[in-house]
Amino acid sequence: MVVKKKKKAKKTGVVRGKRKEATARAKVTPGTGRIYFNGSGLNALSSPYVRLVIQEPLRYVDASKYDVFLNVQGGGVMGQAQAARVAIANALVQEEGDALKEKMMKEDRSLLVEDSRRVEPKKFRGPKARARFTKSYR
Repeated sequence: MVVKKKKKAKKTGVVRGKRKEATARAKVTPGTGRIYFNGSGLNALSSPYVRLVIQEPLRYVDASKYDVFLNVQGGGVMGQAQAARVAIANALVQEEGDALKEKMMKEDRSLLVEDSRRVEPKKFRGPKARARFTKSYR
C-alpha cells in the first residue's frame, strides 16, 4: 500500500519583499484602511518618515478599501520599511491587476522590484571590505 503525502496549501495573497537583511511578508485584504506592522498598528512606529515609506504604495489605490497585515523580520529600521514597501506594492498589484502594475512601473520601478544590493563581506587583509591597512613606519 502506497501512502501519498498531502501537499501543504500555499498561502494565497501573502507576498514577500526584501531589502538588505530585512524580509517582509504582506497580506492585503478588503477592509477599512488599517495597516498592522508585526501585530500592532502602524502608529506604534516612532518615526513619521518610516511610516511614509511604508504607506507609499497605497497612494496608487484607494487606501480605505484595504487592510494590510505586515510581518517583518531582520535588518534595520529603514531596511524593514523598504522591504514592507515592496511587499505591499506587490500585494496590491496581485489584488488590483496589471493596470496598477503599469502605473507603478511608470512612476517608480523600485516599488515593485527588490533591490539586489547586499553588504560586501569583509576580507582577511584589511579592516573593512575594501579598505586596506596603511603602512606607516617613517
